[in-house]
Amino acid sequence: MRGSDDEYAKSQGLFMKTLLVLNVLYYSKEGITQKEICQRTFNSKQTVSLIIKNLLQDKYITIIEDLNDKRNKIIKMTEEGKNYAKIPITHITWAEDTAMSMLTDEEQEQLIELSRKFTKNLVDLMQKKENKK
Repeated sequence: MRGSDDEYAKSQGLFMKTLLVLNVLYYSKEGITQKEICQRTFNSKQTVSLIIKNLLQDKYITIIEDLNDKRNKIIKMTEEGKNYAKIPITHITWAEDTAMSMLTDEEQEQLIELSRKFTKNLVDLMQKKENKK
């Protein structure tokens, strides 16, 4: 699956990691912190920071201070950014939804259960490595 994801991102003129960040931003209507983007995309802070810098330079996002916690910045897509991301992101969403609907109810449940287990294992292992530093 990863190969096809990378190919799709490349066909849209994007790196896969940028496409993942755009996906999170596109569906975060109220904005999101960089930390949350890192958690949702499993990208490092440095990688997300570079992607955010490039998106800001292209005027696809804005960064505003979080009124509840001034240490955090909220990253939100601009109208230009939404227009830029709309076609590739909504196409991926459509493809995922359609592919899921092609599975039986039982297959969907198995896929979701295994995906949750995989994600939990991945997060546990990533945190274990962080603790070794």
